[in-house]
Amino acid sequence: MTLKTLQLSKPDGLPEDFRVVCYHEQGTGEPLVFVHGVGMCSHAWEPQIAFFAKTHRVIALNMPGHGGSTPLPTGADLRDFVRWLGEVLDALDLEAVNLAGHSMGALIAGGFAITFPERVRRVALLNSVHRRTPEARKAVEERALQIAKGDMDVQGPLKRWFGESGAEQSARRRVREWLEAVDPQGYAVTYSAFSRGDDVFADQWEQVTCPALFLTGEDDPNSTESMSREMASAAANGTACVIREHKHMVNLTAPDQVNAVMAEWLKEAVDQTEMERA
Repeated sequence: MTLKTLQLSKPDGLPEDFRVVCYHEQGTGEPLVFVHGVGMCSHAWEPQIAFFAKTHRVIALNMPGHGGSTPLPTGADLRDFVRWLGEVLDALDLEAVNLAGHSMGALIAGGFAITFPERVRRVALLNSVHRRTPEARKAVEERALQIAKGDMDVQGPLKRWFGESGAEQSARRRVREWLEAVDPQGYAVTYSAFSRGDDVFADQWEQVTCPALFLTGEDDPNSTESMSREMASAAANGTACVIREHKHMVNLTAPDQVNAVMAEWLKEAVDQTEMERA
């Protein structure tokens, strides 16, 4: 895959290279945009890019502070990442897209579908968090503080995200490489927004009328099955899917199953009238 670079418009008085977005693009047809999770990069979607580029124009973004994309300022929150996505789609001259996100990318995708419903044909949230328990919130906020201090713990995420099967260990090696290569500042800013983002749009899923897929792994300890089912129940056209015996990086560890589910999601009819009304 060839990495492309996009220049976003910039506020006056800032350097020409102030805001750069790096992304991969492949295929033709209806646009399908992917947004990865914290510490990852667009390569994390390789199984989906290869599969869906046969039928769609696939665009896998590197979110701010990842894969060469300019980070957002310290203190940026989930809504800032949602606005960033809107600017990227504007720069790509994309009006309405199919949108899929993983983990932090899922929070961005969900927030975008809620904020700009007219721009989303279908939305898919993979391994998304939703209304964490107080204990889970405390743990993730403590990790955000440690990361902000420069403590880049790689082993912790790998332990939470992967099981012991051969497929999971193969994916684990690649994910470790991405985590070790991520820009520390971009990682810290994004993880901070992630730690505070689970309830920003949590009460607004009933506003989403487009086909909405909520997929997670059965053994994901943080993006749980109950979270996906709760969001799917709240959305007007929501579907929950749980991949058995897999954890957080399910799109890498069970790509055939995930691709099959997403292919059905992409076949769901879109109510153009509802999009125009939105």
